[in-house]
Amino acid sequence: MEWFETLFTNTDNVAHIVLLYAIVISVGVLLGKIKFGSISLGVTFVLFAGILVGHLYHTAGIGSEMGGFACPEPVLNFIQDFGLILFVYCIGLQVGPGFFQSFKKDGVQMNLVAAGIVLLNIVVLLALYYIVFDTKDPTSLPMAVGVLCGAITNTPGLGAAQEALTTLNVDMGGLNIASGYACAYPLGVLGIIGATIAIRYICRIKLEKEEEELRARQEDNPHAKPHYMSLRVENMALDGKSIEQLSNFLGRTFVCTHFKHGDNIFSPNKKTILHVGDEMNVVCAEDDAEAVAAFIGSIITVDWQAEKAPIISKRILVTRPEVNGKTFGEMHFSSMLGVNVTRITRSGMDLFADRALRIQIGDRLMVVGPEDAVNRVARVLGNSIKRLDHPNVGSIFLGILIGIIFGSIPFQFPGMTTPLKLGLAGGPLVVAILAGCYGYKFHLVTYTTTSANLLLREVGLILFLASVGIKAGANFWSTVVDGDGLTYVWVGFLITVIPLIIMGVVARVKFKLNYFTLMGVLAGSTTDPPALGYANQTANNDAPSVGYSTVYPLSMFLRILTAQALILFLCTAGG
Repeated sequence: MEWFETLFTNTDNVAHIVLLYAIVISVGVLLGKIKFGSISLGVTFVLFAGILVGHLYHTAGIGSEMGGFACPEPVLNFIQDFGLILFVYCIGLQVGPGFFQSFKKDGVQMNLVAAGIVLLNIVVLLALYYIVFDTKDPTSLPMAVGVLCGAITNTPGLGAAQEALTTLNVDMGGLNIASGYACAYPLGVLGIIGATIAIRYICRIKLEKEEEELRARQEDNPHAKPHYMSLRVENMALDGKSIEQLSNFLGRTFVCTHFKHGDNIFSPNKKTILHVGDEMNVVCAEDDAEAVAAFIGSIITVDWQAEKAPIISKRILVTRPEVNGKTFGEMHFSSMLGVNVTRITRSGMDLFADRALRIQIGDRLMVVGPEDAVNRVARVLGNSIKRLDHPNVGSIFLGILIGIIFGSIPFQFPGMTTPLKLGLAGGPLVVAILAGCYGYKFHLVTYTTTSANLLLREVGLILFLASVGIKAGANFWSTVVDGDGLTYVWVGFLITVIPLIIMGVVARVKFKLNYFTLMGVLAGSTTDPPALGYANQTANNDAPSVGYSTVYPLSMFLRILTAQALILFLCTAGG
Protein backbone atom coordinates (compact mmCIF):
# COMPACT_ATOMS: atom_id res chain seq x y z
CA MET A 1 0.00 0.00 0.00
CA GLU A 2 3.03 2.25 -0.19
CA TRP A 3 1.90 3.46 -3.62
CA PHE A 4 -1.39 4.63 -2.11
CA GLU A 5 0.37 6.57 0.65
CA THR A 6 2.74 8.12 -1.89
CA LEU A 7 -0.25 9.29 -3.92
CA PHE A 8 -1.34 11.50 -1.01
CA THR A 9 2.05 12.54 0.37
CA ASN A 10 4.37 13.02 -2.64
CA THR A 11 3.41 16.67 -3.14
CA ASP A 12 5.43 17.29 -6.31
CA ASN A 13 3.84 14.37 -8.16
CA VAL A 14 1.40 15.21 -10.97
CA ALA A 15 -1.00 12.47 -9.86
CA HIS A 16 -1.01 13.91 -6.33
CA ILE A 17 -1.75 17.43 -7.60
CA VAL A 18 -4.67 16.24 -9.74
CA LEU A 19 -5.96 14.11 -6.84
CA LEU A 20 -5.72 17.06 -4.47
CA TYR A 21 -7.75 19.33 -6.74
CA ALA A 22 -10.27 16.58 -7.47
CA ILE A 23 -10.90 16.08 -3.74
CA VAL A 24 -11.19 19.80 -2.99
CA ILE A 25 -13.48 20.55 -5.92
CA SER A 26 -15.76 17.52 -5.57
CA VAL A 27 -16.21 18.00 -1.81
CA GLY A 28 -16.73 21.76 -2.21
CA VAL A 29 -19.29 21.40 -4.99
CA LEU A 30 -21.16 18.73 -3.00
CA LEU A 31 -21.29 20.87 0.14
CA GLY A 32 -22.30 23.88 -1.95
CA LYS A 33 -25.60 22.18 -2.77
CA ILE A 34 -26.63 22.26 0.90
CA LYS A 35 -29.23 24.94 1.50
CA PHE A 36 -29.60 26.98 4.67
CA GLY A 37 -33.27 27.93 4.41
CA SER A 38 -33.48 29.04 0.79
CA ILE A 39 -29.82 30.10 0.59
CA SER A 40 -26.83 28.11 -0.64
CA LEU A 41 -23.23 29.25 -1.11
CA GLY A 42 -22.79 27.24 -4.31
CA VAL A 43 -19.28 26.70 -5.62
CA THR A 44 -17.88 29.13 -3.03
CA PHE A 45 -17.74 26.11 -0.73
CA VAL A 46 -14.78 24.99 -2.88
CA LEU A 47 -12.80 27.76 -1.15
CA PHE A 48 -13.68 26.41 2.29
CA ALA A 49 -12.92 22.83 1.22
CA GLY A 50 -9.52 24.02 -0.03
CA ILE A 51 -8.85 25.80 3.26
CA LEU A 52 -9.70 22.63 5.19
CA VAL A 53 -7.48 20.41 3.03
CA GLY A 54 -4.64 22.94 3.11
CA HIS A 55 -4.91 23.14 6.91
CA LEU A 56 -4.86 19.35 7.30
CA TYR A 57 -1.76 19.01 5.14
CA HIS A 58 -0.05 21.83 7.05
CA THR A 59 -0.93 20.29 10.42
CA ALA A 60 0.38 16.90 9.30
CA GLY A 61 3.64 18.48 8.15
CA ILE A 62 3.15 17.27 4.57
CA GLY A 63 4.68 19.68 2.10
CA SER A 64 6.78 21.41 4.74
CA GLU A 65 9.68 21.53 2.27
CA MET A 66 7.40 23.67 0.05
CA GLY A 67 6.47 26.25 2.65
CA GLY A 68 3.69 24.16 4.12
CA PHE A 69 1.67 23.98 0.90
CA ALA A 70 0.04 20.73 -0.18
CA CYS A 71 1.58 21.04 -3.67
CA PRO A 72 4.31 23.22 -5.29
CA GLU A 73 3.54 26.93 -4.97
CA PRO A 74 4.30 27.69 -8.66
CA VAL A 75 1.68 25.11 -9.64
CA LEU A 76 -0.85 26.66 -7.24
CA ASN A 77 -0.13 30.13 -8.63
CA PHE A 78 -0.47 29.01 -12.25
CA ILE A 79 -3.77 27.19 -11.74
CA GLN A 80 -5.10 30.09 -9.67
CA ASP A 81 -4.23 32.72 -12.28
CA PHE A 82 -5.36 30.63 -15.24
CA GLY A 83 -8.69 29.91 -13.53
CA LEU A 84 -9.18 33.62 -12.81
CA ILE A 85 -8.40 34.61 -16.42
CA LEU A 86 -10.82 32.01 -17.80
CA PHE A 87 -13.55 33.08 -15.38
CA VAL A 88 -13.40 36.84 -15.94
CA TYR A 89 -13.01 36.50 -19.72
CA CYS A 90 -16.14 34.35 -20.01
CA ILE A 91 -18.01 36.82 -17.79
CA GLY A 92 -16.93 39.60 -20.14
CA LEU A 93 -18.19 37.67 -23.17
CA GLN A 94 -21.51 37.12 -21.42
CA VAL A 95 -22.13 40.74 -20.41
CA GLY A 96 -20.36 42.39 -23.37
CA PRO A 97 -23.24 42.55 -25.88
CA GLY A 98 -25.46 44.38 -23.40
CA PHE A 99 -22.80 46.38 -21.53
CA PHE A 100 -23.31 49.77 -23.14
CA GLN A 101 -27.05 49.24 -23.65
CA SER A 102 -27.37 48.95 -19.86
CA PHE A 103 -26.76 52.70 -19.56
CA LYS A 104 -29.87 53.64 -21.53
CA LYS A 105 -33.10 54.99 -20.01
CA ASP A 106 -33.83 53.41 -16.59
CA GLY A 107 -30.45 51.68 -16.72
CA VAL A 108 -28.73 54.99 -15.95
CA GLN A 109 -30.50 55.25 -12.60
CA MET A 110 -29.86 51.62 -11.74
CA ASN A 111 -26.16 51.90 -12.57
CA LEU A 112 -25.88 55.10 -10.55
CA VAL A 113 -27.24 53.19 -7.56
CA ALA A 114 -24.78 50.34 -8.17
CA ALA A 115 -21.83 52.73 -8.54
CA GLY A 116 -22.92 54.46 -5.33
CA ILE A 117 -22.89 51.13 -3.50
CA VAL A 118 -19.37 50.38 -4.80
CA LEU A 119 -18.17 53.82 -3.67
CA LEU A 120 -19.78 53.53 -0.23
CA ASN A 121 -18.27 50.05 0.24
CA ILE A 122 -14.85 51.63 -0.17
CA VAL A 123 -15.70 54.58 2.11
CA VAL A 124 -16.93 52.28 4.90
CA LEU A 125 -13.89 50.03 4.46
CA LEU A 126 -11.45 52.93 4.77
CA ALA A 127 -13.31 54.38 7.75
CA LEU A 128 -13.22 51.05 9.61
CA TYR A 129 -9.63 50.45 8.52
CA TYR A 130 -8.43 53.65 10.22
CA ILE A 131 -10.65 53.05 13.28
CA VAL A 132 -10.22 49.31 13.87
CA PHE A 133 -7.08 48.05 12.13
CA ASP A 134 -3.45 48.62 13.02
CA THR A 135 -2.44 51.03 10.27
CA LYS A 136 1.25 50.63 11.13
CA ASP A 137 1.08 46.95 10.18
CA PRO A 138 1.80 46.69 6.41
CA THR A 139 -0.41 43.59 6.19
CA SER A 140 -3.51 45.31 7.62
CA LEU A 141 -4.61 47.06 4.43
CA PRO A 142 -4.32 43.98 2.19
CA MET A 143 -6.26 41.93 4.76
CA ALA A 144 -8.91 44.68 4.88
CA VAL A 145 -9.25 44.53 1.09
CA GLY A 146 -9.67 40.76 1.37
CA VAL A 147 -12.46 41.39 3.89
CA LEU A 148 -14.04 43.87 1.45
CA CYS A 149 -14.06 41.26 -1.34
CA GLY A 150 -15.66 38.71 0.98
CA ALA A 151 -18.22 41.20 2.28
CA ILE A 152 -19.40 41.94 -1.27
CA THR A 153 -19.00 38.26 -2.29
CA ASN A 154 -16.81 39.19 -5.27
CA THR A 155 -14.24 36.52 -6.09
CA PRO A 156 -12.67 38.19 -9.17
CA GLY A 157 -11.95 41.24 -6.99
CA LEU A 158 -10.06 38.97 -4.60
CA GLY A 159 -8.00 37.67 -7.52
CA ALA A 160 -7.24 41.21 -8.70
CA ALA A 161 -6.14 42.24 -5.20
CA GLN A 162 -3.88 39.20 -4.87
CA GLU A 163 -2.33 39.95 -8.24
CA ALA A 164 -1.66 43.55 -7.15
CA LEU A 165 0.08 42.27 -4.02
CA THR A 166 2.27 40.05 -6.17
CA THR A 167 3.11 43.03 -8.41
CA LEU A 168 4.19 45.10 -5.40
CA ASN A 169 5.99 42.17 -3.71
CA VAL A 170 4.20 42.93 -0.41
CA ASP A 171 5.47 40.73 2.43
CA MET A 172 2.35 39.33 4.09
CA GLY A 173 4.32 37.50 6.78
CA GLY A 174 2.63 34.17 6.07
CA LEU A 175 -0.87 35.69 5.97
CA ASN A 176 -3.20 35.35 2.99
CA ILE A 177 -5.95 37.86 2.18
CA ALA A 178 -8.16 34.91 1.28
CA SER A 179 -8.48 34.35 5.04
CA GLY A 180 -10.17 37.74 5.40
CA TYR A 181 -12.33 36.92 2.36
CA ALA A 182 -13.40 33.58 3.86
CA CYS A 183 -14.24 35.16 7.23
CA ALA A 184 -16.44 37.86 5.71
CA TYR A 185 -18.12 35.85 2.93
CA PRO A 186 -20.86 33.91 4.82
CA LEU A 187 -22.22 36.98 6.59
CA GLY A 188 -21.77 38.89 3.35
CA VAL A 189 -24.38 36.68 1.69
CA LEU A 190 -26.72 36.96 4.67
CA GLY A 191 -26.06 40.70 4.93
CA ILE A 192 -27.12 41.36 1.34
CA ILE A 193 -30.39 39.49 1.83
CA GLY A 194 -30.88 41.06 5.26
CA ALA A 195 -30.36 44.58 3.88
CA THR A 196 -32.87 43.86 1.12
CA ILE A 197 -35.45 42.86 3.72
CA ALA A 198 -34.59 45.86 5.93
CA ILE A 199 -35.22 48.30 3.06
CA ARG A 200 -38.64 46.78 2.59
CA TYR A 201 -39.63 47.64 6.18
CA ILE A 202 -37.80 50.98 6.34
CA CYS A 203 -39.64 52.21 3.24
CA ARG A 204 -42.89 50.46 4.27
CA ILE A 205 -43.18 48.60 0.99
CA LYS A 206 -46.21 46.43 0.21
CA LEU A 207 -45.36 43.60 -2.16
CA GLU A 208 -48.87 43.44 -3.60
CA LYS A 209 -48.74 47.12 -4.52
CA GLU A 210 -45.32 46.67 -6.13
CA GLU A 211 -46.68 43.85 -8.30
CA GLU A 212 -49.55 46.05 -9.49
CA GLU A 213 -47.21 48.92 -10.34
CA LEU A 214 -44.89 46.55 -12.15
CA ARG A 215 -47.69 45.29 -14.36
CA ALA A 216 -48.83 48.85 -15.02
CA ARG A 217 -45.38 49.98 -16.13
CA GLN A 218 -44.97 46.99 -18.46
CA GLU A 219 -41.30 46.33 -17.82
CA ASP A 220 -40.81 45.06 -21.38
CA ASN A 221 -39.76 47.81 -23.78
CA PRO A 222 -42.86 48.45 -25.95
CA HIS A 223 -40.73 49.66 -28.84
CA ALA A 224 -38.78 46.40 -28.95
CA LYS A 225 -41.71 44.03 -28.37
CA PRO A 226 -43.37 42.86 -31.60
CA HIS A 227 -47.13 43.36 -32.11
CA TYR A 228 -49.23 41.43 -34.67
CA MET A 229 -52.45 42.61 -36.30
CA SER A 230 -54.46 42.29 -39.50
CA LEU A 231 -55.67 45.51 -41.19
CA ARG A 232 -57.96 46.50 -44.06
CA VAL A 233 -56.70 49.40 -46.16
CA GLU A 234 -59.31 52.18 -45.84
CA ASN A 235 -57.26 55.36 -46.14
CA MET A 236 -58.08 56.78 -49.61
CA ALA A 237 -54.75 58.63 -49.68
CA LEU A 238 -52.95 55.27 -49.78
CA ASP A 239 -54.69 54.03 -52.92
CA GLY A 240 -52.03 53.44 -55.59
CA LYS A 241 -49.15 54.01 -53.18
CA SER A 242 -46.45 51.41 -52.48
CA ILE A 243 -45.63 49.84 -49.11
CA GLU A 244 -42.31 51.75 -49.16
CA GLN A 245 -44.21 55.04 -49.54
CA LEU A 246 -46.53 53.99 -46.73
CA SER A 247 -43.55 53.40 -44.45
CA ASN A 248 -42.13 56.81 -45.31
CA PHE A 249 -45.48 58.51 -44.64
CA LEU A 250 -45.76 56.83 -41.25
CA GLY A 251 -42.15 57.45 -40.22
CA ARG A 252 -42.27 54.08 -38.45
CA THR A 253 -40.87 50.67 -39.28
CA PHE A 254 -43.26 47.76 -39.85
CA VAL A 255 -43.25 44.44 -41.68
CA CYS A 256 -46.10 43.12 -43.84
CA THR A 257 -45.99 39.30 -43.83
CA HIS A 258 -49.21 38.51 -45.74
CA PHE A 259 -51.03 40.63 -48.32
CA LYS A 260 -54.46 39.92 -49.88
CA HIS A 261 -55.57 41.68 -53.04
CA GLY A 262 -58.82 40.31 -54.36
CA ASP A 263 -58.49 36.52 -54.11
CA ASN A 264 -54.69 36.54 -54.29
CA ILE A 265 -52.59 36.11 -51.14
CA PHE A 266 -48.84 36.60 -51.30
CA SER A 267 -45.81 37.86 -49.39
CA PRO A 268 -45.35 41.51 -50.41
CA ASN A 269 -42.23 43.61 -50.84
CA LYS A 270 -41.64 47.35 -50.61
CA LYS A 271 -42.79 47.87 -54.24
CA THR A 272 -46.21 46.22 -53.69
CA ILE A 273 -49.03 48.67 -54.55
CA LEU A 274 -51.85 49.28 -52.07
CA HIS A 275 -55.55 49.57 -52.97
CA VAL A 276 -58.51 50.40 -50.79
CA GLY A 277 -60.01 47.13 -49.55
CA ASP A 278 -56.75 45.18 -49.54
CA GLU A 279 -56.02 43.19 -46.41
CA MET A 280 -52.60 42.88 -44.79
CA ASN A 281 -51.00 41.16 -41.81
CA VAL A 282 -48.65 43.62 -40.10
CA VAL A 283 -45.91 43.24 -37.47
CA CYS A 284 -44.62 46.39 -35.77
CA ALA A 285 -43.29 47.61 -32.46
CA GLU A 286 -45.93 47.48 -29.74
CA ASP A 287 -45.95 51.23 -29.09
CA ASP A 288 -46.33 51.94 -32.83
CA ALA A 289 -49.39 49.70 -33.29
CA GLU A 290 -52.03 52.35 -32.59
CA ALA A 291 -50.51 54.88 -35.01
CA VAL A 292 -50.07 52.27 -37.78
CA ALA A 293 -53.67 51.07 -37.47
CA ALA A 294 -55.06 54.62 -37.36
CA PHE A 295 -53.23 55.56 -40.57
CA ILE A 296 -53.99 52.45 -42.63
CA GLY A 297 -57.47 51.36 -41.63
CA SER A 298 -59.51 49.23 -39.31
CA ILE A 299 -58.27 46.14 -37.47
CA ILE A 300 -59.88 42.94 -38.76
CA THR A 301 -59.75 39.26 -37.88
CA VAL A 302 -58.26 37.01 -40.56
CA ASP A 303 -57.17 33.39 -40.22
CA TRP A 304 -54.34 33.44 -42.74
CA GLN A 305 -53.75 29.70 -42.38
CA ALA A 306 -57.38 29.01 -43.20
CA GLU A 307 -56.96 31.24 -46.25
CA LYS A 308 -54.34 28.73 -47.45
CA ALA A 309 -51.79 31.39 -48.22
CA PRO A 310 -48.99 30.01 -50.45
CA ILE A 311 -46.35 31.24 -48.00
CA ILE A 312 -44.72 29.74 -44.95
CA SER A 313 -43.13 31.01 -41.74
CA LYS A 314 -40.01 29.44 -40.31
CA ARG A 315 -37.52 30.09 -37.50
CA ILE A 316 -33.99 30.29 -38.87
CA LEU A 317 -30.85 30.17 -36.73
CA VAL A 318 -28.00 32.58 -37.53
CA THR A 319 -24.77 30.57 -37.63
CA ARG A 320 -22.72 32.02 -40.51
CA PRO A 321 -19.92 34.36 -39.33
CA GLU A 322 -20.31 36.49 -42.47
CA VAL A 323 -23.73 37.66 -41.25
CA ASN A 324 -22.56 38.56 -37.73
CA GLY A 325 -22.94 42.30 -37.03
CA LYS A 326 -24.93 43.21 -40.14
CA THR A 327 -28.13 45.22 -39.72
CA PHE A 328 -31.47 44.00 -41.03
CA GLY A 329 -31.43 46.89 -43.50
CA GLU A 330 -28.08 45.73 -44.92
CA MET A 331 -29.42 42.21 -45.50
CA HIS A 332 -32.22 43.42 -47.86
CA PHE A 333 -34.47 40.52 -46.88
CA SER A 334 -37.53 41.89 -48.64
CA SER A 335 -36.13 43.48 -51.80
CA MET A 336 -33.41 40.96 -52.69
CA LEU A 337 -34.29 37.72 -50.88
CA GLY A 338 -38.07 37.91 -51.26
CA VAL A 339 -39.00 37.31 -47.60
CA ASN A 340 -40.00 39.31 -44.55
CA VAL A 341 -38.44 38.99 -41.08
CA THR A 342 -41.05 39.67 -38.42
CA ARG A 343 -39.09 39.25 -35.20
CA ILE A 344 -35.85 38.08 -33.68
CA THR A 345 -35.40 35.87 -30.62
CA ARG A 346 -32.26 36.65 -28.64
CA SER A 347 -31.38 35.28 -25.20
CA GLY A 348 -34.99 34.18 -24.73
CA MET A 349 -36.44 37.61 -25.64
CA ASP A 350 -38.55 38.46 -28.70
CA LEU A 351 -37.45 41.69 -30.38
CA PHE A 352 -39.00 43.55 -33.31
CA ALA A 353 -36.79 43.28 -36.41
CA ASP A 354 -35.98 46.98 -36.80
CA ARG A 355 -33.83 47.88 -39.82
CA ALA A 356 -31.09 49.30 -37.56
CA LEU A 357 -30.92 46.21 -35.30
CA ARG A 358 -27.69 44.24 -35.75
CA ILE A 359 -27.82 40.49 -36.26
CA GLN A 360 -25.70 38.33 -33.95
CA ILE A 361 -24.58 34.72 -34.13
CA GLY A 362 -27.12 32.64 -32.20
CA ASP A 363 -30.13 34.82 -33.08
CA ARG A 364 -33.31 33.08 -34.26
CA LEU A 365 -35.20 34.93 -36.99
CA MET A 366 -38.87 34.39 -37.83
CA VAL A 367 -38.88 34.48 -41.63
CA VAL A 368 -42.09 34.64 -43.72
CA GLY A 369 -42.35 34.18 -47.49
CA PRO A 370 -42.53 31.63 -50.32
CA GLU A 371 -41.03 28.27 -49.37
CA ASP A 372 -38.16 28.42 -51.85
CA ALA A 373 -37.23 31.95 -50.75
CA VAL A 374 -37.33 30.97 -47.06
CA ASN A 375 -35.07 27.99 -47.75
CA ARG A 376 -32.69 30.28 -49.63
CA VAL A 377 -32.52 32.62 -46.63
CA ALA A 378 -31.81 29.63 -44.39
CA ARG A 379 -28.74 28.89 -46.48
CA VAL A 380 -27.64 32.54 -46.31
CA LEU A 381 -27.97 32.67 -42.50
CA GLY A 382 -26.51 29.21 -41.89
CA ASN A 383 -29.24 27.56 -39.81
CA SER A 384 -26.81 24.89 -38.53
CA ILE A 385 -27.26 23.94 -34.88
CA LYS A 386 -24.19 21.69 -35.08
CA ARG A 387 -22.10 24.71 -36.04
CA LEU A 388 -23.11 26.55 -32.87
CA ASP A 389 -22.42 23.53 -30.70
CA HIS A 390 -18.77 23.77 -31.72
CA PRO A 391 -17.21 26.48 -29.48
CA ASN A 392 -15.02 29.20 -30.98
CA VAL A 393 -11.98 28.21 -28.92
CA GLY A 394 -9.59 30.11 -31.18
CA SER A 395 -11.35 33.46 -30.68
CA ILE A 396 -11.54 32.85 -26.92
CA PHE A 397 -7.80 32.36 -26.51
CA LEU A 398 -7.03 35.12 -29.01
CA GLY A 399 -9.07 37.44 -26.80
CA ILE A 400 -7.29 36.17 -23.69
CA LEU A 401 -3.94 36.82 -25.39
CA ILE A 402 -4.91 40.40 -26.23
CA GLY A 403 -6.38 40.84 -22.74
CA ILE A 404 -3.16 39.76 -21.01
CA ILE A 405 -1.10 42.12 -23.19
CA PHE A 406 -3.55 44.96 -22.54
CA GLY A 407 -3.58 44.18 -18.81
CA SER A 408 0.22 44.45 -18.72
CA ILE A 409 0.29 48.04 -20.03
CA PRO A 410 1.39 50.35 -17.18
CA PHE A 411 -0.60 53.53 -16.45
CA GLN A 412 1.25 56.05 -14.30
CA PHE A 413 -0.79 58.21 -11.90
CA PRO A 414 0.41 61.02 -9.63
CA GLY A 415 1.24 59.87 -6.11
CA MET A 416 1.89 56.26 -7.14
CA THR A 417 5.41 54.88 -7.17
CA THR A 418 4.18 51.82 -9.05
CA PRO A 419 2.16 52.18 -12.29
CA LEU A 420 -1.39 50.87 -12.32
CA LYS A 421 -2.04 47.85 -14.52
CA LEU A 422 -5.36 46.22 -15.28
CA GLY A 423 -3.58 42.91 -14.76
CA LEU A 424 -4.67 39.34 -15.38
CA ALA A 425 -8.20 40.10 -14.15
CA GLY A 426 -8.94 43.57 -15.53
CA GLY A 427 -7.23 43.22 -18.93
CA PRO A 428 -9.09 40.12 -20.15
CA LEU A 429 -12.35 41.47 -18.71
CA VAL A 430 -12.12 44.76 -20.65
CA VAL A 431 -11.11 43.00 -23.88
CA ALA A 432 -13.92 40.44 -23.50
CA ILE A 433 -16.52 43.19 -23.02
CA LEU A 434 -15.26 45.05 -26.08
CA ALA A 435 -15.12 41.83 -28.11
CA GLY A 436 -18.70 41.02 -27.12
CA CYS A 437 -19.82 44.51 -28.21
CA TYR A 438 -17.72 45.16 -31.29
CA GLY A 439 -16.12 41.86 -32.29
CA TYR A 440 -18.25 41.72 -35.44
CA LYS A 441 -16.41 44.78 -36.82
CA PHE A 442 -13.23 42.70 -36.93
CA HIS A 443 -15.01 39.56 -38.18
CA LEU A 444 -14.43 38.01 -34.76
CA VAL A 445 -17.13 35.54 -33.70
CA THR A 446 -17.29 35.54 -29.91
CA TYR A 447 -20.52 33.56 -29.62
CA THR A 448 -20.55 30.57 -27.27
CA THR A 449 -23.63 28.69 -26.21
CA THR A 450 -24.95 29.52 -22.75
CA SER A 451 -24.01 26.07 -21.48
CA ALA A 452 -20.46 26.32 -22.90
CA ASN A 453 -19.94 29.76 -21.39
CA LEU A 454 -21.27 28.59 -18.04
CA LEU A 455 -19.02 25.51 -18.09
CA LEU A 456 -15.88 27.52 -18.81
CA ARG A 457 -16.79 30.05 -16.13
CA GLU A 458 -17.47 27.39 -13.53
CA VAL A 459 -14.24 25.52 -14.32
CA GLY A 460 -12.23 28.73 -14.10
CA LEU A 461 -13.90 29.77 -10.86
CA ILE A 462 -13.50 26.46 -9.04
CA LEU A 463 -9.83 26.17 -10.09
CA PHE A 464 -9.24 29.67 -8.72
CA LEU A 465 -11.14 29.02 -5.47
CA ALA A 466 -9.47 25.66 -4.90
CA SER A 467 -5.99 27.18 -5.35
CA VAL A 468 -6.72 30.14 -3.10
CA GLY A 469 -8.19 27.85 -0.42
CA ILE A 470 -5.26 25.41 -0.46
CA LYS A 471 -2.78 28.29 -0.13
CA ALA A 472 -4.77 30.02 2.62
CA GLY A 473 -5.33 26.81 4.60
CA ALA A 474 -1.77 26.72 5.95
CA ASN A 475 -2.32 29.77 8.16
CA PHE A 476 -6.09 30.11 8.22
CA TRP A 477 -6.66 28.61 11.65
CA SER A 478 -4.10 30.85 13.33
CA THR A 479 -5.54 33.88 11.53
CA VAL A 480 -9.11 33.19 12.65
CA VAL A 481 -8.53 31.88 16.19
CA ASP A 482 -5.33 33.58 17.28
CA GLY A 483 -5.57 36.61 15.00
CA ASP A 484 -8.30 39.03 13.94
CA GLY A 485 -10.79 36.55 12.51
CA LEU A 486 -13.77 37.79 14.54
CA THR A 487 -12.89 41.38 13.65
CA TYR A 488 -12.95 40.45 9.97
CA VAL A 489 -16.43 38.98 10.44
CA TRP A 490 -18.15 42.01 11.98
CA VAL A 491 -16.21 44.55 9.91
CA GLY A 492 -17.21 42.66 6.75
CA PHE A 493 -20.85 42.64 7.86
CA LEU A 494 -20.84 46.45 8.27
CA ILE A 495 -19.15 46.90 4.87
CA THR A 496 -21.95 44.81 3.36
CA VAL A 497 -25.00 46.26 5.07
CA ILE A 498 -24.42 50.01 5.48
CA PRO A 499 -23.95 50.91 1.76
CA LEU A 500 -26.82 48.67 0.65
CA ILE A 501 -29.31 50.20 3.09
CA ILE A 502 -28.24 53.79 2.32
CA MET A 503 -28.32 53.43 -1.46
CA GLY A 504 -31.39 51.19 -1.33
CA VAL A 505 -33.36 53.92 0.44
CA VAL A 506 -32.00 56.55 -1.98
CA ALA A 507 -33.01 54.41 -4.96
CA ARG A 508 -36.48 53.99 -3.52
CA VAL A 509 -37.06 57.59 -2.43
CA LYS A 510 -35.17 59.49 -5.14
CA PHE A 511 -35.49 57.25 -8.21
CA LYS A 512 -38.77 55.52 -7.25
CA LEU A 513 -37.40 52.13 -8.28
CA ASN A 514 -39.84 49.26 -8.03
CA TYR A 515 -38.90 47.08 -5.05
CA PHE A 516 -38.57 43.90 -7.10
CA THR A 517 -36.25 45.65 -9.56
CA LEU A 518 -34.35 47.14 -6.63
CA MET A 519 -33.79 43.69 -5.17
CA GLY A 520 -32.08 42.70 -8.41
CA VAL A 521 -30.02 45.90 -8.44
CA LEU A 522 -28.75 45.23 -4.90
CA ALA A 523 -27.86 41.64 -5.80
CA GLY A 524 -26.20 42.74 -9.06
CA SER A 525 -24.17 45.51 -7.41
CA THR A 526 -22.61 42.86 -5.16
CA THR A 527 -22.51 40.29 -8.00
CA ASP A 528 -24.16 37.82 -5.64
CA PRO A 529 -26.17 34.92 -7.20
CA PRO A 530 -27.63 33.68 -3.86
CA ALA A 531 -29.17 37.12 -3.30
CA LEU A 532 -30.64 37.04 -6.81
CA GLY A 533 -32.06 33.59 -6.09
CA TYR A 534 -33.78 34.95 -2.98
CA ALA A 535 -35.09 37.94 -4.95
CA ASN A 536 -36.51 35.74 -7.71
CA GLN A 537 -38.16 33.49 -5.15
CA THR A 538 -39.76 36.50 -3.46
CA ALA A 539 -40.87 38.28 -6.62
CA ASN A 540 -42.18 35.45 -8.83
CA ASN A 541 -41.49 37.66 -11.86
CA ASP A 542 -38.48 38.65 -13.96
CA ALA A 543 -38.03 42.16 -12.50
CA PRO A 544 -35.10 41.15 -10.20
CA SER A 545 -33.33 39.50 -13.12
CA VAL A 546 -33.77 42.66 -15.21
CA GLY A 547 -32.26 44.79 -12.43
CA TYR A 548 -29.46 42.30 -11.82
CA SER A 549 -28.45 42.00 -15.48
CA THR A 550 -28.59 45.80 -15.94
CA VAL A 551 -26.04 46.64 -13.22
CA TYR A 552 -24.00 43.43 -13.19
CA PRO A 553 -21.57 44.35 -16.03
CA LEU A 554 -20.58 47.74 -14.59
CA SER A 555 -20.50 46.39 -11.02
CA MET A 556 -18.20 43.51 -11.93
CA PHE A 557 -15.93 45.89 -13.83
CA LEU A 558 -15.74 48.33 -10.91
CA ARG A 559 -15.27 45.60 -8.29
CA ILE A 560 -12.24 44.18 -10.08
CA LEU A 561 -10.61 47.54 -10.74
CA THR A 562 -11.26 49.08 -7.31
CA ALA A 563 -9.92 46.05 -5.42
CA GLN A 564 -6.68 46.29 -7.38
CA ALA A 565 -6.55 50.10 -7.20
CA LEU A 566 -6.94 50.09 -3.39
CA ILE A 567 -3.86 47.90 -3.05
CA LEU A 568 -1.78 49.81 -5.61
CA PHE A 569 -2.72 53.32 -4.46
CA LEU A 570 -2.72 52.88 -0.69
CA CYS A 571 0.13 50.40 -0.34
CA THR A 572 2.44 52.52 -2.50
CA ALA A 573 1.29 55.71 -0.75
CA GLY A 574 1.88 54.11 2.63
CA GLY A 575 5.22 52.75 1.50
